[in-house]
Amino acid sequence: MSWHGHLKLDYRLDGDRTTALDRHDGPLRVLQRLYPESPSVCHHVLVHPPGGIVGGDVLEVDLHMAPGSHALLTTPGATRFYKSAEHEARQSLRAQVSDGARLEWLPLETLAYRGCQAVNTLRFELAPGAEMMGWDVLALGLPAASEAFDDPDFPHGRYTQEIELPGVWLERGTVRASDPLLLDSPLGWAGHRVMATLWFAAGTPLTRDRREALLDVARQAQGDSPLGKASGSTSPHDQVVVLRVLADRVEPAMALLTQVWGRWRQQAWDLAPCPPRVWRT
Repeated sequence: MSWHGHLKLDYRLDGDRTTALDRHDGPLRVLQRLYPESPSVCHHVLVHPPGGIVGGDVLEVDLHMAPGSHALLTTPGATRFYKSAEHEARQSLRAQVSDGARLEWLPLETLAYRGCQAVNTLRFELAPGAEMMGWDVLALGLPAASEAFDDPDFPHGRYTQEIELPGVWLERGTVRASDPLLLDSPLGWAGHRVMATLWFAAGTPLTRDRREALLDVARQAQGDSPLGKASGSTSPHDQVVVLRVLADRVEPAMALLTQVWGRWRQQAWDLAPCPPRVWRT
């Protein structure tokens, strides 16, 4: 039996409080709505009760943020794409962020099990004056358990990832278990099995000084991290700054992203970092 889940989220600013309306169809919903830092920032924890995504499952999130609203979205645990003998599993997010709104898309890691056939797409439409931070952490196989994604008994395994800021930044690629050149080449994953990406994006061009400040903050954190030599920060467009990390385990990659996210929050928005409670459980 395949699961089809759809979640619609609408955020609005009511006085000084960001309110949220959510509607769900199927096994995808909001677990908690929290305000740990102020009424203006709504923290949402999204859950998929079945616990994993298998062939034939389709999960969709549609998110709209009205002017001035601010939301931080995360998950209580890893997203797991399990092996599939035939059908493809799909997960998608489409976010529309209005002028003056701020979005933080910070789910915990995605685990692509050996033999999975998965597609994960993220599309963020930022109006002029909108800003966001987001990250994506992908682990191939189960690195902590030494379970390889590129197991010769599961050569059909593949994972397609797409991250899009229309007209600004588009990344789309497929990792196949049968592609050692990509997985092991120094021009690809270089033998690592965890790739993490963090970005700061805006609906209008960031000033040069602001982009340089964000890059400096990221590079300082990289210099203090054991993953410094396996990470890099760039600004491929004047509306986005990107940090990329390769690692052997999820935990050190997530630690670096969390540190840079907190520093970017202070640098760009003058907000202290407020890690969701579920990250500590």
